[in-house]
Amino acid sequence: MSITQRFYDNMASHYDKLFLDWKATTKEQAVLLQSIIQKFNFGQTASILDCACGIGTQAIGLATLGYNVTASDISNGELAEAKKRALNSNVNIHFAKADFCALSKVFSEKFDIVIAMDNALPHMLTSEDLSRAIKSIANQIKGKGIFVGSIRDYDALLQDKPPYSPPYIHETENGKRVSFQTWLWNNDRYKLTQYIIADEESLEINKFECEYRATRREELTKLFTANGCKEVIWLFPEETGFYQPIIIARK
Repeated sequence: MSITQRFYDNMASHYDKLFLDWKATTKEQAVLLQSIIQKFNFGQTASILDCACGIGTQAIGLATLGYNVTASDISNGELAEAKKRALNSNVNIHFAKADFCALSKVFSEKFDIVIAMDNALPHMLTSEDLSRAIKSIANQIKGKGIFVGSIRDYDALLQDKPPYSPPYIHETENGKRVSFQTWLWNNDRYKLTQYIIADEESLEINKFECEYRATRREELTKLFTANGCKEVIWLFPEETGFYQPIIIARK
């Protein structure tokens, strides 16, 4: 089991605590993604693959809006959580376990839209691994289809290499939840420790460890272009209201 699989398997049942209101977040992000989908002239008949679905934050939101969604992930724990949440949300999503570096091993069909949000691609710790992931993802997109993803603003972060992320503090009915990350840098890679502290009916502290590679926007742009995408666009938080830069690559 890879460090990424272990990270998400362990965090699956706690992941929603990163948000004040996870259900509201699914709706907000679905509206944002729908605006991008519509901008590229896709309607609700478009086929969508969320290839890093996690607990279903984007997949469930889009399915609730009526889109045809397939969702995959490398983590059994996250897939189990996503399936449970999809059932509770009364939406029909086809789930599959898949490594986004080898999507063709699981999916014979291609999709109008492939998404990978919330800093999924920087789990690739070498340029070779990232290249393999982009090739796999681009291969799963139909002609004139699009990829939509988001990553941290590593172009900015690499200038100072901060040792931690600002905390999120959520006031709840029963107290508060605090989440933050510490980052231990080694060149363009960093070891991340995610802390989630729930001080509600009782005090609960959890931490989860993973590793990332700070991926610059230029590298992703070049890789998508090299793998058959004719246009690559970057949208920034001041434009979208989303907390990370968003990449859109069109075949």
